[in-house]
Amino acid sequence: MTPLAENQVVLGDCRKVLETFPEESISCCITDPPYNYEFIGRQWDHAEITRRMERIKDSSTLVKNIPYGSGLAGGVRNKRWYERNRENIVDYQAWCLEWGQSVFRVCKPGAVVAVFSSTRSFAHVQVALEEAGFYARDCLVYRRHSGIPKGLNLTKKLKKLGHKDAAEWQGWHSCLRCEWEAIAVLQKPLQNNYVETIEKSGLGPFKAINRDGSFQSNILEGFSKAPDESFDAHCTIKPLGLIRKLIDLFVPSAGHHVILDPFAGSGTTLVAAYQQGHPYVGIEIEKAYLPLIKKRLAEAKSGRLFPVFGDAG
Repeated sequence: MTPLAENQVVLGDCRKVLETFPEESISCCITDPPYNYEFIGRQWDHAEITRRMERIKDSSTLVKNIPYGSGLAGGVRNKRWYERNRENIVDYQAWCLEWGQSVFRVCKPGAVVAVFSSTRSFAHVQVALEEAGFYARDCLVYRRHSGIPKGLNLTKKLKKLGHKDAAEWQGWHSCLRCEWEAIAVLQKPLQNNYVETIEKSGLGPFKAINRDGSFQSNILEGFSKAPDESFDAHCTIKPLGLIRKLIDLFVPSAGHHVILDPFAGSGTTLVAAYQQGHPYVGIEIEKAYLPLIKKRLAEAKSGRLFPVFGDAG
């Protein structure tokens, strides 16, 4: 098999594209795949995202930065609703296993896979990647700077229906305020122990001591997007500083380590890898995102470093 072509962005389904990569050519995978609710009913592509975003643009919906239907949709909670919900979860876990197996093959011993997940789907992502061969190491908490209450306000709903006990349900909602996302952290098994793995792949341990001498927590906070990281073309951008932090945690600065993002999106992982001095490979199935990725990489390579908010530790 030919050597891996580095510092590239490939258009296509990562399950197919990764078949062309050499075995044990990747040192770390940091990615933000579609969450499980995005598999409900329709093809998840840029056109579908736009359609859902347009539906709520001028509505009273509080959460406008993610597409309508992303776990926020209602519906009659009958037997079929729960069956459909479960079928969706099973399908999502099977899909994670498929791409997880492809990622496993190309990872070096000791390579970390860090996968952003919703609080509802984290367990399914972890189980799927364990089935693919990875070993579960941790769940990092990415605490966002704010969280928006969502779900059904029971008092308002009952009042609207003229229910006599509406006042008794004051303060009761159908869910909690969500202000964090999970990052499933898994690792390709070591070669016997850390010392042998370091000698073989240069990977294995985590960078646990921060620059100020503190021990790194598995709660990551204080990261926010810069003004030029708010792109209309993509709705789930992660802060550049956060991805740089993950690279610092899992990828030694010494040695030749290629960082993979099989769901490249807006290209944040690729830009962060470049800024940290590592080669990268991105895969993106949605053609509409490629110009944005290439633009951001070109700006980084021309010397314009993006402002990094919360690039701590």
